[in-house]
Amino acid sequence: MERAQLKERLGSLPAKPGVYLMKDAAGQVIYVGKAVHLRNRVRSYFRASNGQTPKLRRLVEHIADFEFIVTGSELEALILECNLIKRYRPRYNVRLKDDKRYPYIKISVQDDFPRIYTVRRMHNDGARYFGPYTSSKAVRQTMELLRKLFPYVTCKREITGQDRRPCLYYHIGRCAGPCIGAISEEEYRALIEQIILFLEGRQERIIRDLRKQMEEAAHALDFERAAALRDQIQALQTVIEKQRIVFAARNDEDVIAFARGDGQACVQAFFIRGGKLIGREYFVLTGTQDKDSQEIMTSFVKQFYDKAASIPSAILLQHNIDEAMVIESWLRQKRGTKVAIRVPRRGRGRALIQMVAENAAETLAQLRAEWAADEARQVTALDELRKYLKLDEAPTRIECYDISNIQGRAATGSMVVFAKGVPRKSDYRRFRIKTVQGADDYAMLQEVLRRRFRRVGSREQQPSDEQSSWGILPDLVIVDGGKGQLNAALEAMAESGVEHIPAIGLAKKREEVFLPGRSKPVLLPRDSEGLYLLQRVRDEAHRFAITYHRRLRKKKGLASALDEIPGIGPRRRQALLKHFGSLDAIREASVEELAVVKSMNQEVAERVKERL
Repeated sequence: MERAQLKERLGSLPAKPGVYLMKDAAGQVIYVGKAVHLRNRVRSYFRASNGQTPKLRRLVEHIADFEFIVTGSELEALILECNLIKRYRPRYNVRLKDDKRYPYIKISVQDDFPRIYTVRRMHNDGARYFGPYTSSKAVRQTMELLRKLFPYVTCKREITGQDRRPCLYYHIGRCAGPCIGAISEEEYRALIEQIILFLEGRQERIIRDLRKQMEEAAHALDFERAAALRDQIQALQTVIEKQRIVFAARNDEDVIAFARGDGQACVQAFFIRGGKLIGREYFVLTGTQDKDSQEIMTSFVKQFYDKAASIPSAILLQHNIDEAMVIESWLRQKRGTKVAIRVPRRGRGRALIQMVAENAAETLAQLRAEWAADEARQVTALDELRKYLKLDEAPTRIECYDISNIQGRAATGSMVVFAKGVPRKSDYRRFRIKTVQGADDYAMLQEVLRRRFRRVGSREQQPSDEQSSWGILPDLVIVDGGKGQLNAALEAMAESGVEHIPAIGLAKKREEVFLPGRSKPVLLPRDSEGLYLLQRVRDEAHRFAITYHRRLRKKKGLASALDEIPGIGPRRRQALLKHFGSLDAIREASVEELAVVKSMNQEVAERVKERL
């Protein structure tokens, strides 16, 4: 859209609150913002550039179009802005670096016998969630600690209390055994409440309850139970001793500060419950160059608390934030009670902020050292590949292909991409084999390569699709396998007109590298960074292929298991899968639960239960 047309549209903007989306010439959303007064806010971008930061000038230069959405209030605009930033991840917004969903701990308190899971998404399903955590390792460690302290159920069996034998976890003290009636539903719920209190940082209350139970057990001469409760109390006290006492007042607060450098910011969040530091997490933000501290802090608070499972009554910040009153109203809506946002200038609060800021600076320095070391290793690895593989240049973009199947069934192919030695997961592709019958890995590999490089030609006929990764040719093609796989790949590449691209085969047994036109393989030094990179690329292609293969195989196995049951046709099979989600869930469902599914009846439900 021409600049003149853009300026004409500015006059039609409403004088109302809402959200605006800036787009580039390719139609990509490059910035999302909110405004109390849309007309004034959007117009401000197109006024004289004097006083604008370099980053803002670059943004304005790339704006080719814009959209806006009117909302009923500034609070509604704030919520919509959060959702749109999550959806589009615009490059000119300050945003959390990782594209992944952070893990949560979920407790299904709505169930009769609640389970505890690790999940990547929160749902409004009545369950309790804790998180987000930035590290899956931290979640696993927390879950393992919970298993040691509180023997909760981890199996998927239906709990009736009538089972004849418990599982192994009961015998080793990692499950309370509700399946055999060793613990009642009320007692098990009390156990889950203890877990919730523990995750909330309220261990002293748990210890008080356990001491009371221990005294009652000892008074009743149940010394075995009293001893077990004593051991549980000691284990909890050991955990509490590791938690730092921040101050005497039993406050619930999040304390947030950041350090910045080279266009990135590392934010530290300390979680204080009952006056104790129960946990901390760090988050890396990108797009912070030319942004002031207030904008960085505002962006983080909105993105973090949009995902947070719990919100304390007080949030201490290193810097002031924009729209503080609107954000407080939003957080109060999410929490259900008042939330106070403060920027302490003196006293205990200021000391806390300084401690968190120091941790943020140390974490950022450590991360930058790790990034620099990784970058140096990647440069070395790519240069070694250029030397050992006799390439004209270091292979900036590497594509690796692998095939996965069992006797030709559920055959899949994978394409993984490494750019400058780092996985580029947005460019990964999966292929379901369509034309090859039987277990012919060579033909399957050729089909995948033909389909991949055919997309290059189709993309060239559509020059407007500038963002398509299909149009980027690799500097090196790797196939998982030896000389046979390499020759098959070279044949398919020649048919596709890309025979000029270097290609190699990597055989797993001795990590032999096969090159075109050479009868003997090349062996890279065992300790070379180049070999480590080839192994990482090959292993990633194998993982990606086999994951998709297993998914297809499971799907086919699921369909066949249901299809073998008389009375289950495509309609009932689809209804069951939609209602329960998996074969395991269908297997665990009662006859009554099966019978109420759309198109099912009592007779067919009994047949499903009997067969599964």
